[in-house]
Amino acid sequence: MAIEAKLAELRVRDQLAELGGGEERIKKQHDAGKLTARERVHKLLDKGTFIELDKFVTHRCTNFDMDKTRILGDGVITGYGRINGRLVFLFAQDFTVFGGTLSEAYARKICKIMDLAMKMGAPVIGLNDSGGARIQEGVVSLGGYADIFLRNTLASGVVPQISAIMGPCAGGAVYSPAITDFIIMVNKTSHMFITGPNVIRAATHEEITMEELGGAMVHNSVSGVAHFLAEEEEECLATIRELLYFIPQNNMEDPPRVPTKDSPNRIDEGLQTLVPENPNKPYNIKDLIEPVMDDGYFFEVQPHYGQNMVVGFARLDGRPVGIVANQPAHLAGCLDIAASLKGARFVRFCDAFNIPLVVFEDVPGFLPGVSQEHGGIIKHGAKLLYAFCEATVPKITVITRKAYGGAYCVMNSKHIRGDMNYAYPTAEIAVMGPDGAVDIVYRREISQAKDPLSFKEQRVKEYNDKFANPYVSAELGYIDEVIEPKYTRPKLIQALELTENKRDSNPPKKHGNIPL
Repeated sequence: MAIEAKLAELRVRDQLAELGGGEERIKKQHDAGKLTARERVHKLLDKGTFIELDKFVTHRCTNFDMDKTRILGDGVITGYGRINGRLVFLFAQDFTVFGGTLSEAYARKICKIMDLAMKMGAPVIGLNDSGGARIQEGVVSLGGYADIFLRNTLASGVVPQISAIMGPCAGGAVYSPAITDFIIMVNKTSHMFITGPNVIRAATHEEITMEELGGAMVHNSVSGVAHFLAEEEEECLATIRELLYFIPQNNMEDPPRVPTKDSPNRIDEGLQTLVPENPNKPYNIKDLIEPVMDDGYFFEVQPHYGQNMVVGFARLDGRPVGIVANQPAHLAGCLDIAASLKGARFVRFCDAFNIPLVVFEDVPGFLPGVSQEHGGIIKHGAKLLYAFCEATVPKITVITRKAYGGAYCVMNSKHIRGDMNYAYPTAEIAVMGPDGAVDIVYRREISQAKDPLSFKEQRVKEYNDKFANPYVSAELGYIDEVIEPKYTRPKLIQALELTENKRDSNPPKKHGNIPL
């Protein structure tokens, strides 16, 4: 009977822990259009693979009568499981328990999971839904956040870290997701901000709603804090699973290659005429990316932010690759502050986790303007340059049309260790566009000509004949091969095969000083 009683006690504790904050609070969570933390965990992981740790942990706080309210698990579910058969560690904040607020015990649970992930070399996933620090615990709670931030930083570039924001995430709590590699937010139900609308109203007298201040679309399109926008929680969890499909378990592994029936020798005649004859006419670079990749599939990252730059994951002959591309359909594909930040962060992630980079280049230069200069385009553009220079993974570039000025150098040129650099016959590689170049080189002659317009048109034609093609660069060896667009897929696959065992390194140092 004693054994039966002990087993019964264990089962009761299990049931209490799994009930979280109780039926009433679970109902409120559902009424708000949100899943519970435990429901999220089971929907995210492969069925039947979740192993929970620290299920019976409770807080130790006695202030403000907190010792009278202890709930098993203390507001965060932690453990490990599998996604697509691969090991992952995760924590899920439970808003039904003390509003998901973080205590010392809660922080220790998360730190244990992160320490295990580092030892085992597996990704860490955080499902965030919390009211922030538990005020009753004071500075102890803040110390718990700092313990987590340190682990986020030490894990950066060692194991992938993914944050899903599935409710509020405010104050110091936002910095843990901010250090992680990818942030997914759920439209209308998730929010991130340092100070909420009430504090802003009191401090600056600005009136703003939670959604306008830190909603999912704001952080996906304006601030660039988030990388993915999900319309509902199931889509958010599916996005995490999809993302992990392209990336390795840790920085010592290669990304997972999968079999494909898509022929590596497939050509696409439609690409022959994709780039318009008129160099000022836009086209959608995704119409080039998708047909070249396995099964025409491209998993875009940050689609709503810095839309003149396109980044994301795809596969070529089963190998995952990171795509970085200028988008001529938006701001003519110019590099600006947002595009530079977006590209640099993505390039550094791919380099950290051994994912080859494929660059599609059509860039007329950096975006001119007072706001760009005052906003620090020099510094931010240098981040993209730094990222490409620093990267030692295989780096392949295809110049489809314009490659002008400093932007030509930045977009993985041969001079910054591009491994294979291709160009279409439509490529234009020059210091600047023809109109600007002629205005500078022939300024005096144009002003003295009897027919300045005709004289300039003739000089522009001469400039185009000389530079509006890839052959000068090819003669110098800056371009390895000029290719027909229809052969883009087989050429990229050949380049990946060539660079499969690439070994490159940077000089020994503690770390570089990227222009932040």
